[in-house]
Amino acid sequence: MSLWFAALLGLVQGLTEFIPISSTAHLRVVPALLGQPDPGAAFTAVIQLGTLLAVIAYFAKELIHVPVAMFREPGTFDAKLVPLLIVGTLPIVIAGLLLKKHIEGDLRSLWVVASALVAIGIVMIFVDRYAAGRPSFRPLADITYADALIVGLAQTMALVPGVSRSGSTMCAILLLGFSRVSAARFSFLLSIPAIAGAGIFEARDAYRTLGPTAIPALTVGILVAAVTGYVAIAWFIKFLSSNSMVGFGVYRIACGAALLVALAAGFLRRV
Repeated sequence: MSLWFAALLGLVQGLTEFIPISSTAHLRVVPALLGQPDPGAAFTAVIQLGTLLAVIAYFAKELIHVPVAMFREPGTFDAKLVPLLIVGTLPIVIAGLLLKKHIEGDLRSLWVVASALVAIGIVMIFVDRYAAGRPSFRPLADITYADALIVGLAQTMALVPGVSRSGSTMCAILLLGFSRVSAARFSFLLSIPAIAGAGIFEARDAYRTLGPTAIPALTVGILVAAVTGYVAIAWFIKFLSSNSMVGFGVYRIACGAALLVALAAGFLRRV
């Protein structure tokens, strides 16, 4: 894989991982539009390590405070964060292992990607409008292990390209009564173990599939994704403080519809 293409994929990954428009969908569609081969689920999972670095860097102060809070501030969000992340991550670990063959195969079909973009876009608009009508929101410190499990189950939907990890988890958190900013914060923190696990687990497959020459490309992709991912997190959280997610839902529907038309007309390969 050429370094310019790896850098482009890293840019796409970083800009779309945390914004609810589906990074896997864009990583699947961009190569198709450029006439490039699908980089594959393994390559995609590994360059996500760049966005892992981004989210860890952005929440560094909060993450460093977690061990202290566990002993000195029981009941606070920071004190409960580790067990919450464990509970919220278990569903996607189990589903990922059980569905690995499908995730790397038929679920990467552009037809699936397009349909998921449209479907979740519609859901996102309705959920955001429903949540906006609430007179008040639950503080993030009130999140329970049952809440984390529900959000974790929603996160498993992101195994389908086109769904979006942040989109599915944020919709679940909004339905549980939290604000958009709180939804984004917990969604991003919940992504840490999932992204780390997927990246490490798929690293060997990426190396075996792409060969030793993939190391420079993977490195470039990871570094670009880290920088752009950090910028995307900072921008998105600030954006949500005074804006809704409806625009992202509309974007998803438009992209999905355009992709369906392109596939039906034969402009893209029907795979």
